[in-house]
Amino acid sequence: MTETLLLRITLAIILLSHSIIGMFDNGINDFGNLYLNQIGFAPFGVFLAWSIKLSHVIAAILLLLNKYIKWAGFVTIFVLIMGIILVHFQEGWFVVGGGRNGMEYNFLLIVVFLAVMYPDGFTGSKKIEHG
Repeated sequence: MTETLLLRITLAIILLSHSIIGMFDNGINDFGNLYLNQIGFAPFGVFLAWSIKLSHVIAAILLLLNKYIKWAGFVTIFVLIMGIILVHFQEGWFVVGGGRNGMEYNFLLIVVFLAVMYPDGFTGSKKIEHG
């Protein structure tokens, strides 16, 4: 699937950059303790936060290796949809500009994941071009 290489690399960079930093600056623990536990996931907030971020790291590695793309995509899309429901929807659409912390970024990532998972569309058949 070399036609999805650029998208896979881009998704991997985004997933890694949003995960690795939090592993070293206590951001993941803060997200678990200060957010997830507070909205009803106590006492599992930190565990869930680490599970989310580790799933992103694993998905990034799988994207780079071009292995188990649909599996990585389904898990990550589920996480992104839950992020929309639990965090971003209440903030509106825009991440910046017309709002703050909205859902547009997650929406874009979901669409890019779907494009990588289904490069030939949802029908699974390659298009034949007539010259």
